[in-house]
Amino acid sequence: MNNQNNDLVLQATGLAKTYKDGDLETNVFSDIDFELKAGEKVAIVGASGSGKSTLLHLLAGLDAPSNGQVLLKGEAFSAQSDVRRGKLRNKHMGFVYQFHHLFAELTALENVMMPLQIRRTPIREAEQKAKQLLEKVGLAHRALHKPSELSGGERQRVAIARALITEPSCILADEPTGNLDYLSAEQVFNLLVDLNTELNTALLIVTHDRNLAAKMDRQVTLLDGHLSTSE
Repeated sequence: MNNQNNDLVLQATGLAKTYKDGDLETNVFSDIDFELKAGEKVAIVGASGSGKSTLLHLLAGLDAPSNGQVLLKGEAFSAQSDVRRGKLRNKHMGFVYQFHHLFAELTALENVMMPLQIRRTPIREAEQKAKQLLEKVGLAHRALHKPSELSGGERQRVAIARALITEPSCILADEPTGNLDYLSAEQVFNLLVDLNTELNTALLIVTHDRNLAAKMDRQVTLLDGHLSTSE
């Protein structure tokens, strides 16, 4: 493993999620414990509908657990107000989704700058950092192109640069290669792993691709509401 210390970035204890619709209750999972350490690469795998994305959303504070808690850098993340959770996410987390979620009307450079602009970072500083990251992901020459002018793999690389611009403690990626052809998927995955190593940013990926998952430090499988771990 490439983590050089045992600092916990994310920790979930007794995590449970139940959806209610009138008298009908659907239990997705219960009593899940999970840890993600600095610099670690972990894959959450499982069948479609097993709750992988739900678990990721709980860990990201995008959804509230029915029971249990999530700690982000030692702070009780899931218990915070929406505003406080938003600030913690902006500080410590970066996100890459299956669909890039770039702003169509903005250039690649402007999309990457966006998280720093939310922080009210001076425009020149944000632009310089965005340019450096676009160069790091091999897209410096595409900085002024809009998403419609980029390939699927290029759009995902822009999304990765955007996720990294705040220098987060962890990257959470939900099927980041699921919408790409094989070659583009390999390139995007390898880029995530390389940046994990270079920047010591913890990487948590939800994927159905066992071949990609096998390249991580650790795999956790979500099955019948329970997590099992394999190295």
